Amino acid sequence: MKQSSLLGMKNSRLIFAVVLNLIIVLNVARAGAESKVHIVYLGEKQHDDPKHVTESHHQMLSSLLGSEMEAHDSMVHSYRHGFSGFAAKLTESQAKKIADSPDVIHVIPDRLYELATTRTWDYLGLSVGNPKNLLNDTNMGDQVIIGFIDSGVWPESESFNDNGVGPIPSHWKGGCEPGENFISTNCNRKLIGAKYFINGFLAENEGFNSTESRDYISARDFIGHGTHVASIAGGSFVPNTSYKGLAGGNLRGGAPRARIAIYKACWYVDQLGAVACSSSDILKAMDEAMHDGVDVLSLSLGAQLPLYPETDLRDRIATGAFHAVAKGIVVVCAGGNSGPAAQTVLNTAPWVITVAATTLDRSFPTPITLGNNNVILGQALYTGPELGFTSLVYPENPGHNNVTFSGVCERLNLNPNATMRGKVVLCFTTETLFTAVSRAASYVKAAGGVGVIIARNPGYNLTPCRDDFPCVAIDYELGTDILLYIRSTGSPVVKIQPSRTMVGQPVGTKVATFSSRGPNSISPAILKPDIGAPGVSILAATSPDSNSSAGGFDILAGTSMAAPVISGVIALLKAMHPDWSPAAFRSAIVTTAWRTDPFGEQIFAEGSSRKVADPFDYGGGLVNPEKAADPGLIYDMGPKDYILYLCSAGYNDSSISQLVGQVTVCSNPKPSVLDVNLPSITIPNLKEEVNLTRTVTNVGPVESVYKVIVEPPLGVRVVVTPETLVFNSETKSVSFSVRVSTTHKINTGFYFGSLIWSDSVHNVTIPVSVRTQILQNYYDEN
Repeated sequence: MKQSSLLGMKNSRLIFAVVLNLIIVLNVARAGAESKVHIVYLGEKQHDDPKHVTESHHQMLSSLLGSEMEAHDSMVHSYRHGFSGFAAKLTESQAKKIADSPDVIHVIPDRLYELATTRTWDYLGLSVGNPKNLLNDTNMGDQVIIGFIDSGVWPESESFNDNGVGPIPSHWKGGCEPGENFISTNCNRKLIGAKYFINGFLAENEGFNSTESRDYISARDFIGHGTHVASIAGGSFVPNTSYKGLAGGNLRGGAPRARIAIYKACWYVDQLGAVACSSSDILKAMDEAMHDGVDVLSLSLGAQLPLYPETDLRDRIATGAFHAVAKGIVVVCAGGNSGPAAQTVLNTAPWVITVAATTLDRSFPTPITLGNNNVILGQALYTGPELGFTSLVYPENPGHNNVTFSGVCERLNLNPNATMRGKVVLCFTTETLFTAVSRAASYVKAAGGVGVIIARNPGYNLTPCRDDFPCVAIDYELGTDILLYIRSTGSPVVKIQPSRTMVGQPVGTKVATFSSRGPNSISPAILKPDIGAPGVSILAATSPDSNSSAGGFDILAGTSMAAPVISGVIALLKAMHPDWSPAAFRSAIVTTAWRTDPFGEQIFAEGSSRKVADPFDYGGGLVNPEKAADPGLIYDMGPKDYILYLCSAGYNDSSISQLVGQVTVCSNPKPSVLDVNLPSITIPNLKEEVNLTRTVTNVGPVESVYKVIVEPPLGVRVVVTPETLVFNSETKSVSFSVRVSTTHKINTGFYFGSLIWSDSVHNVTIPVSVRTQILQNYYDEN
């Protein structure tokens, strides 16, 4: 009896264990069997009739799922016009099974409606969820102070909350200056300082009426630009942010525990509808920032071409930055938004870090459906309701000289209102700035139109239109397709659906069209820009007064947005390496940068003709924060090196003395500009052979040995001596020489290569840019 009971107990326990294991297995299986939307791409259509294409999609899905009803419930979209494919809810195993079909080209998870607002930092490898990365190793930049010279700050933004932030850094000497709608208690342990500078602006704009201006005569931000850039670099954690439903997720800056100090030197001028920044106010702001104890100074500002020489005090940024860098403050500047033309890069002084703008691995496809059922994917930030089939028009003069019709975006206002009232308007533009889009949208809206489709050069800036008016950008090829449809039918119609969000592959990284390009127009041997960072469609905090603010957040683009990304990265690196010089930080991010995107794909440069990006597009490449934390070797510089540069660039002793604030006498003969110890080699006028030197300092393991790897530019010989660098406890810095010669017999454009020092762990890479200029040298010598 006892034995039987014991056996029964054993059997019961066995059954219980089996059932428990079965439950666990079933739960795991159920979790793994969760259906998610996948895009099944089939390539070219096999039928011209869209109905047949859709039927084939349903048949394929029915075969996979076992019934037509399940296939119908699973189907999300059928792509049947431009290409064949469909979107359906599938489990991982079902997706894998259908991907193995010989008719399927590829299957990718659909991440639409999944805008990750921290995408910049996840994309750059600084995910909060990873316990072992630069973000967590540095306590998120705590105790580092980032100063911003811009249009002010909206202190109530959640991006500046001080939840979980410790005491204000002991080296902070600044304060919170009261003014219009701004009191000292607007600052906290996160936003530790705020000042404003307007005297220079008032002196240059005597007609400015401060009592009637919509801007605040204080550090408070009216237009939202300063708030945006500050939150990109050092904004606190803000859960569940959104932009009109398009964005959703957790927002933060690059160094979310760094402290923020605001210096407002830019003012909104109502009469111009634009912002003006007095150079004297900028210089004063920089001066105050140096006094207050900022560690990093971020300026998303720039002048117009032609540039002033670095010793000319009219270039206040270069002047102030020289002194800031001499005090150990890292100065980060936007490279400008005048791309893709060459020689347009701004803020070119070698003591500042100049930033180019790239895209993220993210796009905003916006379906446009024509009356013939052809679906075209445009790009927009449209979050309004679907615009059902509506009349579509391209304004053009059919030959009647007494009536003006124009399909040029900038001239839509010349059309009678009746031409556009109640319709979607197609127009074409060759302008590079977003103003062409916003102006076209305003013209159409004023005439009673309901939407606008803008055909333009691909890759130009994408910004939402006011009041969520449907304005969709397409390239000229797709614009021509739509125009041919309009001309081929008597009653053309179009449907515009809300924008969606796609992240990750297959969206590629590109240097933005607007991002200003090198070479440096002041000193061509100094590579600019230095580095690239995401600056397209960046979501961050803004002022509620901003035209497109939604819930206190906005999506903006520009090198203005890329610069604070680098400022945030530098703040993290500063927390890890507090004793590094500003040049060391520049070297670390340049020599470790990605020259492909994080997925290993080539980075292209947008423009009139897309090409593989080169150093004049993005300097060393796309910033790689994790690698920059441990660069192995650095190309270091200090004030004496910058003075040697000024001497080599041909500035006279008095102008150099004026800039540096002390009597300076250049050597005779003057030093070579090619010997400036930058993490790059740029030779703009090579004829036969030149010799140059560089010095590297070991910041890795004490006993390190590096061997050289040369990837020479086309038709250029590069010989490095010595080929091996040996470091130990006594030898921390080593110099090497580089002999460069050309095999070209004619003047050429720039060719690009690399010089790499490798110890098998670190690959310390600098770009090499060489242009053969025989004819120029011939005239110089004769």
